[in-house]
Amino acid sequence: MSHFNPGRRRVIQGVGAGLLLPGLAPAVIASVKDRPQLTDGVQSGDLLGDRAMIWSRCDRPARMVVEWDTRSLFSNPRRFISPLADSRSDFTARVELSGLPADQAIFYRVQFEDAQTGVASEPWFGHLRSVPQQRRDIRFVWSGDTVGQGFGINPDIGGMRIYEAMRLRLPDFFIHSGDTIYADGPVPAQLTTEGGRIWRNLTTEAKSKVAETLDEYRGNYRYNLMDENVRRFNAQVPQIWQWDDHEVVNNWSPGKQLDERYQTKDITTLVGRARQAWLEYAPMRLQAADQGGRIYRKLSYGPLLDVFVLDMRSYRGANDDNLGEAKAFLGRAQLDWLKGELKASKAQWKVIAADMPIGLGVPDGEVSPGVPRWEAVANGDPGAAQGRELEIAELLGFLRAQQVRNHVWLTADVHYCAAHHYHPDRAAFQDFEPFWEFVAGPLNAGSFGPNPLDKTFGPQVVFEKAPPAQNTSPFAGFQFFGEVQIDGQTAELTVILRDLDGVSVFEQKLQPT
Repeated sequence: MSHFNPGRRRVIQGVGAGLLLPGLAPAVIASVKDRPQLTDGVQSGDLLGDRAMIWSRCDRPARMVVEWDTRSLFSNPRRFISPLADSRSDFTARVELSGLPADQAIFYRVQFEDAQTGVASEPWFGHLRSVPQQRRDIRFVWSGDTVGQGFGINPDIGGMRIYEAMRLRLPDFFIHSGDTIYADGPVPAQLTTEGGRIWRNLTTEAKSKVAETLDEYRGNYRYNLMDENVRRFNAQVPQIWQWDDHEVVNNWSPGKQLDERYQTKDITTLVGRARQAWLEYAPMRLQAADQGGRIYRKLSYGPLLDVFVLDMRSYRGANDDNLGEAKAFLGRAQLDWLKGELKASKAQWKVIAADMPIGLGVPDGEVSPGVPRWEAVANGDPGAAQGRELEIAELLGFLRAQQVRNHVWLTADVHYCAAHHYHPDRAAFQDFEPFWEFVAGPLNAGSFGPNPLDKTFGPQVVFEKAPPAQNTSPFAGFQFFGEVQIDGQTAELTVILRDLDGVSVFEQKLQPT
């Protein structure tokens, strides 16, 4: 891996977001108050081949105009225009840039043109690096869990500073491993934390209660986008989003029973509203499958890396004791897709982005007195694979039979960081080859853990860092993200777990097979 180079990337987005660059003029000259306003910055995401998605949001019906160039002066811009953004999509818009040259700095600027007057907003600038076609060094980051347990944007500490720590690593992209919002987690004006220290939040109406209406779900995303660190990060780092439970409600599954805070008692209704809001705000490429709502997908990043983005939420059966016969978790269609795509992959490394860990027990209350209910894959029984574990057993057995190697699992969800090594010699189910799973998070939420290991697939804790008490505030510093570096020459993959300030707390080097 080449040395870290702070000069590798230059970005023009900053305080002067409204500065007009040479060659750019609004379609109609108007006062600032008459112009459309970009309310939530810009995002890029889901880089694939010569394409990238660009997202933004306006304050009125308008069309988003995106221009990109390989030079920050925009001397030869290419122009793309979105369909009309209006109240039906909460005024969000996305366009897919195409024809991007491989492995190039891509500068883009976003404006909205008023649907009635043609008046244009001031521009907002962003930056990305396009997908390489040849081997080169790759660096990306991942984590999950944003604004959980009531810990929101605290102006006293500079907001969600971990996003700035990630930005300063100059990653090629970021995987948000789920819990992009906490729709079930109101944000009060203040919380009393360990030692009596007061945590103070910025507050909004949408974060004053649990989300039930479509607009309340949308308001959770708008809240996170108020943070300056997040907006700066979004403008400079392409993203890959996946979802988990808190985008709807804690530990949701088809059998979820909603508590007294909810006037809407039907989980299916809430899931529909939450999914719509998530798809409106995620900088992802919409797919035709599942009536346009499918989330799992594969993104290739040159010859060294394929990323398989899973959805461990949409296709599961109800949370229960997770014992006995096979029970849906990924679901048959997604499991078959994953097996086929992994087998077909020509990339040196196959990163499986999972929104939940494989071997950690994640409890969800009790089915009946003394009988635990389980939220993730593991069921607390160290013996043969049962319940949801049977899908993972099928996948791991398939990968061994087809000699699909160099797969690494990245996840979040449990609000601490860890490195787990899985080996058949320690396992009850032994039809697989050894592999690694790395856990990061939370980004800005209460810290928990560590969780107990289920020995069915032979995991071993190589490293973990968790708080001394449950639901420890971000003041305590137990907020984490992960970083992956792939050496373009040797193909060595290095995983680094980093804290709130970007300081490494653990490092593991993996050699390709």
